[in-house]
Parts: sequence; structure tokens; C-alpha cells
Amino acid sequence: MSIKLKCLSHTPLRGLNDPGADVVAEVDAVLAKARAEVEAFDPELIVIFAPDHYNGLFYDLMPPFVIATAAESVGDYQTALGSLSVPKELALELAKHILDSDIDIAISHRLQVDHGCTQTLEEVSGSLTRYPVIPIIINSVAPPFGPYRRVRKLGEAVGKFIAKLNKRVLILGTGGLSHEPPVPLLAGAPQEIADFLIAGRNPTPEFRAARQARTIATGKIFGSPECSLTPLNPDWDLSFMKLLIDGRIEEIDHFDIETISKAAGRSTHEVRTWVAAFAAIAACGAYSARQDYYRPINEWIAGYGVVSAEVN
Repeated sequence: MSIKLKCLSHTPLRGLNDPGADVVAEVDAVLAKARAEVEAFDPELIVIFAPDHYNGLFYDLMPPFVIATAAESVGDYQTALGSLSVPKELALELAKHILDSDIDIAISHRLQVDHGCTQTLEEVSGSLTRYPVIPIIINSVAPPFGPYRRVRKLGEAVGKFIAKLNKRVLILGTGGLSHEPPVPLLAGAPQEIADFLIAGRNPTPEFRAARQARTIATGKIFGSPECSLTPLNPDWDLSFMKLLIDGRIEEIDHFDIETISKAAGRSTHEVRTWVAAFAAIAACGAYSARQDYYRPINEWIAGYGVVSAEVN
């Protein structure tokens, strides 16, 4: 058994609304190092915990957790279109194990995934298909949310399954850190927006382009007095990363959803993917972890961080 972990922030605005060239080069170097480490590890399986941003999952049926036995990228925000290499039978075995562990999880045999899953997968592997991958989507943007302890328990169940595989497994968490892009809320939404949030699958190219344009426009003013959205919170981000690196996983059970939303932004709950990833590796044994990078980047509406870990 050989288990490694990488948790990365993602941002749809990378390449569309970039900060200065020096920051872009800095991030590029960090991602190149991460990819080189993944290539050297040559995983036999990737398990990726990711959010969705109303591209594959909607309020007509919004599961807290869903595991895919087959997945297709929607190709939003410059990510690649196409199928992921999901090992169907192994994904079904994992789903059964999770259910047997008293964790409710939905199963999708035809899941659409967006940049929240595919951007990080492409960044660390170079494509959607280089390695077998099992996507597990954690609802992180569509309230109400279950408590963080449920996310931890999901991760633990996945980790116990991974530990028995006798494979080189890479665990990925993608999302966060502090950020609040212009994602609409269902409560109080105009009918047109509500209809999209409830059943907005497969939008027209024009609708997707307009949605992307709104996000880019927000990135141009984010962090300024013109923007009313919750600003980035580096103190929160660094404290959260240190908690994971130090192995203080049990403290996550006390995370309060509203407190996090107010302190760091409503979409900060994408860190639920990091929680699951670290709970999974902790279930495999004692681990060593490090912070590879952190910078608050307003242009990307992201507290941008990278953390790595491996079982000792």
C-alpha cells in the first residue's frame, strides 16, 4: 500500500482573469512540481473529492454525496470535454463499502462533472484519462449542508477501503479555500434563476458564456470597495491548512456552517473536499503533510493553496 494526497484550490478564472505575470509564474511552478510528483508516483488509482457548481447536480435532486461509476466533463471554463477513466466495478465496490459503513451516498452511472473536478485532475495528470479515477462529489455550494462530521466520516470510510487495495492511490481534494464568487442562492431567487438551479442541465452555449462573463466581471472588482461579496480571508485559510497538516481532524466536527460562510465566504464550504481527503488518508495510517503554497488572489476570487501528504 502506498497512499499520497494532494489538495488544491481551483479557480475558473485561471487563464481568463489573471493576476500579474509573476504570480501566474509562481502558481505555474507549484503546479508543475505537483504534476511531476504525481508522475513519479504513477498512481494506479485516483480518488478525487470535488464540488459541483450547478453543472451536474441540481435541486431537482441534490444529494449530499454522490459517487460516479462513469463521468463526463462538461468542459466549462477552458477544461477539456470528454469521459473520465472511471473503473466501474471498483467504483461500485467502493459505493457498497461506503453504504455498509452507515454513510448514505448516491450513485451515478452517468455523472456530469465540471471544472471543480476536472481542472485539478488535468493539472496534476495532464488529461482526464491518464489514470483510473473515481470521482466523489460533495455538495458544497447548494444549501442546506450536512454537518462537517458527516464529511469526515465519508472520508474515513473511503480511506478504509483504499487501505485494503494494495495499490498506489492518490487522493485528491479540490476546492476552496476562502472565496465567494457570484453563485446564486435558491432562497429568494427570481423564477428564471430558480428554474436554472432546480433543473438547469445542459445549458445553451450562450447561457454558459453569459454565466462565465459574470464571473470574470466579478473577478475584475473582487476585493475592492465596489464588490459586496465576502473578501478572502488568509488567516482562516492558513489556520485551516495547519489544522489538516497537524492531523487535528477531530476538530473539524465542530465547524459551524454559518460561521464559516460569514468569515470566509459562502463557497468556502468547498473545503469539505479537503476534509474528506484528509480523513481518508488519516484512515490509512499516520501521515506527514506539508503546505506547498498559499496566496490570496483576488483576480481568481480564491485563497489559492496547495497541500500534500503521504502515509508514513
